[in-house]
Amino acid sequence: MRSGNTAAFRFYAELNDFLPLERRQQTLCYRFNGHPGIKDPIEAFGVPHTEVALIVVNGQPVGFGYQLQANDRVSVYPFFTSLDIATLPPLRAPIPSEPRFILDVNLGKLAKFMRLLGFDSLYCNHYHDPDIVKIAVNEQRIVLTRDRRLLYAKQIQHGYWVRAVHVESQVKEVAQRYNLCQSAHPFVRCIVCNGMLAPVDKTAILDRLEPKTKLYYQRFRRCLHCQRIYWEGSHLEHIRRRFADVLNTDKVSIFQTGNLN
Repeated sequence: MRSGNTAAFRFYAELNDFLPLERRQQTLCYRFNGHPGIKDPIEAFGVPHTEVALIVVNGQPVGFGYQLQANDRVSVYPFFTSLDIATLPPLRAPIPSEPRFILDVNLGKLAKFMRLLGFDSLYCNHYHDPDIVKIAVNEQRIVLTRDRRLLYAKQIQHGYWVRAVHVESQVKEVAQRYNLCQSAHPFVRCIVCNGMLAPVDKTAILDRLEPKTKLYYQRFRRCLHCQRIYWEGSHLEHIRRRFADVLNTDKVSIFQTGNLN
């Protein structure tokens, strides 16, 4: 059956990443019958709902519950750090003040560095997509993924498709997207299991230290979950340079892990 109605859609800024090259940065025609919810055509174009911050129809902001009408003109915007949308109708529940994350199987390195910077970041290379969705919903976690199809899951409130391939760029991308630069607290989490670190007296772990570590280092922390030992290392400046755009370096207290069992 031929679609009887049309609406005009325009996607802005990085939302064009989800469109084929030949359809980017232009007005697109959407044909439909009835009055579908606005989220359906947005995702039909290939844009996950989690990437959308603002929808404007005929000059007025609307929510995901809006039902598309014939001849509507729809503008769809991503998250802009410089755009204040606090007074506009929210599309979803707000992100918690201390955001927590869950990462898909393609982002193991990113998970490690998110933990290094102090962010609660769940990762397991055995997670399947339904596992990630369930955990994200139950624990109010933000989904980070390289597979944008995962973000089509209706239950997911907050999620982001990581564009970058290299981990340093991924860290900076996520930090910018979620405004994390002022909330990084490096080396309070285990980079292996995501557990919290706590100070431990050197005398309590002497039998687990290598001779040179015993000689040169005095301050140690231990993961409360997996019991791995961390100690102050010599690569502070390297980490500061590597993540200069993310770290508030006044807070940095660097700790280096060894292969201790």
